[in-house]
This record gives sequence, C-alpha cells and structure tokens, in this order.
Amino acid sequence: MKPKVAFFDFTSCEGCQLQKLNCEDELVTILSAVEVVNFREATSVRRDDYDIAFVEGSISSPTCVERIRKIRENAKVLVAIGACATTGGINMLKNFRPLEEVREYVYGDKAGYFDTLPVRPVGQVVKVDYKIHGCPMDKQDYIETVTALLSGREPRLTRYPVCVECKTAENPCRYDFGEICLGPVTRAGCGARCPSNNAICFGCRGLVDDPKTDAADDVLRERGLSVQDILKKYRLFCGYAEVAQ
Repeated sequence: MKPKVAFFDFTSCEGCQLQKLNCEDELVTILSAVEVVNFREATSVRRDDYDIAFVEGSISSPTCVERIRKIRENAKVLVAIGACATTGGINMLKNFRPLEEVREYVYGDKAGYFDTLPVRPVGQVVKVDYKIHGCPMDKQDYIETVTALLSGREPRLTRYPVCVECKTAENPCRYDFGEICLGPVTRAGCGARCPSNNAICFGCRGLVDDPKTDAADDVLRERGLSVQDILKKYRLFCGYAEVAQ
C-alpha cells in the first residue's frame, strides 16, 4: 500500500506548495511512490484518510487553530514546510502592532467580520514531526525529507550556519561591505543563495540549533558586534520577540 499524502495551506502565499510542483525531474518518481489524497493546487480529490500531512503557512485565526488540530489528529506524520509554518515567517510582523489596528488596516469597516490571533508557527499549536525551512522551502530539502520518510529513516538536513556555505562558495563576506548579514546564525541548506547574489542573508531558514556558540562569533567580534546584535535583526522572518529576549 502506498502511503497517503495530503498538502494543506494556512496563512501564506502558497509558494512552498508551488515548489513541490517545481520538482519536475523528481515529480513522477515521487507520485509513483505515494497516493495524493488532498492537494488543492494540484487535484480536486479531498480526503481525510492521509498518513503524511505537509503543512504550509502560519496559524493566525481561531479557524486556523481548529483546522490544524484536526489535521494533526488525522496525520501519522506532520511536516511543516516553509518559513511561515516553521518559524511564523513574515506574517509575524503582524504581532508587533495592536491586533485591532491590524484588522482595521486590512479589512476597513468590515473588520468586525474577521477574527484574528497573534501569528504562530505550526509547532506552537500542534506537534510537528519534521520541518523544511526556507522562503520558499528548498526543493532539495523537500526531496530529501520525502525520500527519508518513504525509506523509514531520519531526513539528513543541514545543522550548520549559512557562513559555511558562503566560505565553500568563496563569497566575499557581506560584513566586509559594512552590512549586517544573518548568515552567522541562520541554518544553511540554501547554498548561500542570497550572499551568492550580492545580498545579505535575511534569515528565512530560521536559527541554527545553537547560534551562541557558533564559530562566526569571531567575525562579529572583529566588527564590534555580538550574536545578540544580529538577533535583533531577525524580526523579518522569526519575530524579534521570539528569538532575542
């Protein structure tokens, strides 16, 4: 029996679900190994008898909370995909303004029809078994996770910071340009995509497991900075209140 797989979206742009469909070379092989029973962007099938649930998006309303709890009850394995689901993502910027102000700004005089909550990543509401980071999620991380689940092993994902990938790519350090880059504290796995294209790392893949003991402390000290200084820049994808207090 093929494992039954379902894909769900919450508060997000749904770009991570599109990334699945962008796995063009691997898609046929993946589809031959699983049965897709729920995926709004790709099929009209709607079933709740799934083994593995891939969830995109953050939790931002009472309806979201109720729905994700039901998905968790049905799924044997739940995988959060993309920054919104794993860390709260850009949606967490909402948490830095009064909720009523945010609701009125978005919905105007219809604000009373829409309930809202502070944004949370999926793992703060239900148990998450695995996370695939990034904005959008990285295709290779997704393929590795699917392969691991089908093989009965743990996914082999990166545990070191983006700085390691920058050095491997022989990129000039963004700190040498007077910029504050989040690479020293951000989980690698993207191939240092942003610094390789002359931009800072914005932290979309979330924090490494232990940013305070990272070897890149030397880089920061040379420039009069500390890990806490760059954690304060982490608001865009993770929310300052979540990582720097």
